Amino acid sequence: MAVKTFKPTSPAVRGMAVADYSVLTKKAPEKSLLKARKKTGGRNSYGRITVRHIGGGNRTKLRIIDWKRNKEGVKATVKAIEYDPNRTAYLALIQYVDGSKSYILAPAGLKVGDVVESGAGADILTGNVLPISAIPVGTVICCVELHPGKGAQMVRTAGASAQLMAKENGYAQIRLPSGEVRLVSEVCRAMIGEIGNAEHENVKLGKAGKSRHAGVRPSVRGVVMNPNDHPHGGGEGKSPIGLPGPVTPWGVPTLGKKTRNKKKQSSKFIVKSRKG
Repeated sequence: MAVKTFKPTSPAVRGMAVADYSVLTKKAPEKSLLKARKKTGGRNSYGRITVRHIGGGNRTKLRIIDWKRNKEGVKATVKAIEYDPNRTAYLALIQYVDGSKSYILAPAGLKVGDVVESGAGADILTGNVLPISAIPVGTVICCVELHPGKGAQMVRTAGASAQLMAKENGYAQIRLPSGEVRLVSEVCRAMIGEIGNAEHENVKLGKAGKSRHAGVRPSVRGVVMNPNDHPHGGGEGKSPIGLPGPVTPWGVPTLGKKTRNKKKQSSKFIVKSRKG
């Protein structure tokens, strides 16, 4: 996939860079794999805004993605590569030999007509899902399970990939995109390859309207608010925040404040922190 730029016929187009979508082979999604997506506007069941800057946007539907890939030993053919408005990665529509269809995340290099498979006996090929115990050390993987049978939870964004570093005592060491090395049970499964659409990071919206189409409302800087609205507010003219460090509207430190619970049970599975 390449990124397409335009001649600067307007201020918005001057800074815009969009995906050319040349790898997509199908426009309309599979109707049997769609689900309604309800919008909340950032409000909870009481009607109060609990998450700011959410609202509006184009109407979209959820694609039902097969995160578990439970059909072991059954081959499936890639029928199409499709766009998903709910994520950065593209989707691959696969059809099994028994006629059933499902969506999976499209890894880089997967094309229409390719055959994918899941299970311990599958080959080490892009798009196949195997238990980590059956994957050779050094293999590039994605869509990694954290708990056996729960489905892929890690390494699912566009261009992301992890690497299998070592295996011992029933656990595997996996280096995640953040640089963190984490222990994962060898019973968990992962997909071979890296997620496609790696050029997504080069896309530039160019105008405020594109954020509104995605359902993102404008955010206002705290320094331009009044003191009763934000801790950064107040002062004569253009003034600094007047604090040792930035805080949220509710006074909680941000930009570097560690929020992870030190007593969290899963911390024992982190071999190397992403901070080194």
